[in-house]
Order: sequence, then C-alpha cells, then structure tokens
Amino acid sequence: MSSAFSTPPWDVQRLPRADASVFLITGGNAGIGYFVAEQLSATGATVLLGSRNPAKAEAAEASIRARVPGARVRTVRLDLADLSSLETTVESVGVEHLDAVVHNAGVALDDPPRKETEDGHELMFGTNHLGHFALTRWLMPLLSAAPAARVVTTGSFAAKSERLDLDDLQSRKDYRPKRTYGRSKLAQMYFGVELDRRLRAAGSTVTSVVVHPGGALDSLTPSRPPVHERTTGARLRTAPAALLVQGKHAGAWPAVRAVLDPTVRGGQLWGPRVFGLRGEPRRERVWNHLADPSFAARLWDTSCDLTGVDPAAVPG
Repeated sequence: MSSAFSTPPWDVQRLPRADASVFLITGGNAGIGYFVAEQLSATGATVLLGSRNPAKAEAAEASIRARVPGARVRTVRLDLADLSSLETTVESVGVEHLDAVVHNAGVALDDPPRKETEDGHELMFGTNHLGHFALTRWLMPLLSAAPAARVVTTGSFAAKSERLDLDDLQSRKDYRPKRTYGRSKLAQMYFGVELDRRLRAAGSTVTSVVVHPGGALDSLTPSRPPVHERTTGARLRTAPAALLVQGKHAGAWPAVRAVLDPTVRGGQLWGPRVFGLRGEPRRERVWNHLADPSFAARLWDTSCDLTGVDPAAVPG
C-alpha cells in the first residue's frame, strides 16, 4: 500500500488519538497555549498546564474539562522567569516520561520601561528564551524516557523580520518593547533549530521542531469564559481582518500538528498555510537567517553561560 493511502491527510478537526502520551504546555492557561492544551486534551493524552498563575491555570483546567469530557488535564506551577526554580518544578510533575513539551509561554510588554527577571536578565529575553532553554535541560531525562519525544518551540511570525545582536541580547543599548519581544522569539527559534542539530549529533531519540502561529488575534478567537471572552463589538470591528489573519484557536494548529503528526521531523519549521499568516498548518522552508549554524552555535554558547546549563549535554 502506498504512503498516500497509509497516511491520511492531516485534519485539524480530527486529530489522532494519543491516549498513552503525556504533554506539557508552558503558558497553557491562556491564549494560544490554552488552545494547544484544549486540542491535545481531546486526543486522550495527559496534558500538563504549566503556568506561573495558579488561579488562571485552574480556570483553564476547568474550561478544558467542561469542553472535553474525560479530559486528563492538571496544572503545574511554572515560573520561567525564575531559573533557580525550574529543576524543582520538573521534579514535582509526577510523571515517568514526557512525550512532548510545547514551549509556548511568553511575556510581551507594550511599553517602557525595561524590566528584568530576578536573575538580572531582560524580562522578555530572560523568560521567553532563557527560561525555556533552561527548562529543556531539566526536562531532558523525562523526554529521553519516552520512545520518540518532541520539543516544540513556538516562535513568532514577527521574528522573520528581526535579527539578533549577540552583543546586546539583553537590550541594554537598544530597548524597544515590540522589537525586543520579536528578538526574544527569534532567539527561541534559533534554540529550537540548534537543539535538534545537537540532539541528532548525540544520537538522541528526542527531536526538536519549531512552529509559529502566524497572525493570531484575540478578537477572532472563540470565547472560552473565563479564560477568554470575545465581545460582539470586537468581533465585528475585526471581521475584515479574518481575510488575512485568524484566531488563537487556529494559531495553535501548527504546534498541535508538530506534537502529533508522525510525518513531522526534527529541525523543521511549521506555520499557517496562507502566506504564513492563516490557515491549516504546513511545513515551511527554514528562514534564511535561522539556517545559519555558526550564529546559532554562538547564541547557544552564550545561553549556556547565562543559564549555567546545557540542554543537549544530558544523555538521551
């Protein structure tokens, strides 16, 4: 039988079962992360909602249980801005293996002033990139205990037009909130690509995939009270935008496919089908600036220095 018949087309509305799998979603209490968790819960998997806010995480858990009968979902206290807490957090998750982690959580500041984490790192770079970088190191034994685990890193379409300055990763010289956010997401994407390269070299069974949600707006996102409530006014005002972008429920699709689809391979980039902004998920060519291994290696080494850990140094 040909592969065209043995592998059915991907359907975002009919996901494959994953009953024995365990997935961790960082930032699973809101936005795209919530919808990644909701959709993965419908596959029968055990889904862990990583969140620094217990009340919001509990609300998200209740919302998923209300929409997905029999959902196996629970919360995990996770603060990516506190690097010293991550080892203890992973020790407390209470699972024997992890089939995938979706690095989704992200801080996005709209206005000055520049802020720092407890470790002295610029808040967006320190949380979005360094937090996930360090978390991966502590998760690697659980990922390696699964047959073929995946690290799925959620970047941003905004990162496509950004470039990193290795001499100013903390945005001390050039701090502009939206640009600093885009650069932090670009750093995450470099991490995802370079992680897979290093895992392959080490012969690991773990793979790393990078995704982005395209253009995902709250106003085009279906309501999930109290996690998200869309007003009629907002929906009407932004209805024309639906020709170009989509809601956060659809922004979750590339990450969900990267977790579940057996045809997805490490080192790939996945995003929305239509101009990279909306539609069902498809594989994209890795962006030119992401495909520079020497730059990625330098960023990796700097990240190791800043966090004190190396995610690829753990046997897997």
